[in-house]
Amino acid sequence: MGRVAVPASPDTPNDTGAEAETEAVDAFRALLTEEGAELLHRLRDHDPADELTLATRLRRSHPPALVSAALGQARLRQRAVAKFGAEDAARMFFTPDGVEQATRSSVAAYRARRLAGRGVRRLADLCCGIGGDAIELARAGVEVLAVDRSPLTCAVIEANAAALGLADRVTVRRADVTTVDVEGYDAVFVDPARRGGRGRVFDPEAYSPPLSWALETARGVPHAALKIAPGVPHEALPEDAEAEWISVAGEVKEAVLWFGEGAAPTRFRATLLPGGDGRSREHSLLGAGLPDPEPGPVGRYLYEPDGAVIRAHLVADVARDVAGRLISPGIAYVTSDVHAPTPYARAYEVTDVLPFNVKRLRALLRERRVGVLTVKKRGSAVEPEELRRKVKPSGPHSATVFLTRVAGAPSMLLGHPV
Repeated sequence: MGRVAVPASPDTPNDTGAEAETEAVDAFRALLTEEGAELLHRLRDHDPADELTLATRLRRSHPPALVSAALGQARLRQRAVAKFGAEDAARMFFTPDGVEQATRSSVAAYRARRLAGRGVRRLADLCCGIGGDAIELARAGVEVLAVDRSPLTCAVIEANAAALGLADRVTVRRADVTTVDVEGYDAVFVDPARRGGRGRVFDPEAYSPPLSWALETARGVPHAALKIAPGVPHEALPEDAEAEWISVAGEVKEAVLWFGEGAAPTRFRATLLPGGDGRSREHSLLGAGLPDPEPGPVGRYLYEPDGAVIRAHLVADVARDVAGRLISPGIAYVTSDVHAPTPYARAYEVTDVLPFNVKRLRALLRERRVGVLTVKKRGSAVEPEELRRKVKPSGPHSATVFLTRVAGAPSMLLGHPV
């Protein structure tokens, strides 16, 4: 198993909550026994619809508590396939919050490559969770100290390191991350909790631990990477960090602040990773956050920048590369008279530019026998599903309609992907 350091008092269980944590850890460790492993193997491809019947049968030969724990873990493994892939998810262990909050493996692997490429060999992973990042860092050859304050989370990451053959590179420590001495480490990675009792936390100082503490810690080591909410205001970003937004298949997954050698201070980066959109390799766009270009008339082509590009305020960089301009101030649609392929935006050929009018759109779609209608919007209050119901598309053809503003007026642009 991974190497675990457990602190003494004040973290020693001494109240009802701590007793519940101890019981949860004991229930989890039962899954690591030979009997628990056998149950999990039997449940690997189980159908949740048959779970009640299956549970009744298994409880005839196994302790009910163990059966319940195994069924819960089997469900979590099925959910985790989307983030970790079928092979790893079938061997790893999870908690409900861990599956929800863990870094997608492709994102963690990308970050691990960046850190290892800087020469990082010893790293403290603070707020490590179930170990999504620690696993990929260890696979990249980095020796990782994984720290979390939850006894159950520590037990889970310990089991994951062992299950994936990485126990010799991952040391697990149960502690409050703010008490950990990171002197002697090449780097720190901090993934503070951004959820509270009422849901997502948007104030960086309400993170746990707060961003100010993470920034101070980052500046005390040669290299650092700090996860932050993708929607953080740019004015809240420190001037001595590179800010990077990462998307997978066009969906923004996270934002990271980079410190140290290899980072680009006061610069912004949008990184697009391969996913289900057919992209075969990663792309990174690094820029200084240029001012938006002046808006102008709609040209033959419309470019829809990737979400990471928009979050990184690099729409102007894309517009420059495609000889384009904005359709309307403050709206991230770029238009151009030429087609210039770019990985950072999807191109559409525009066939119609019309004032917004549902009846006119319905008539046009009926005339062209459009049955598959993709509705996209920026700068419009109309809901795509509502519009789709009103126009009732029908026919063998497809089209895309963009609901936006042109010269300040509500408009609709029809076209199709290039």
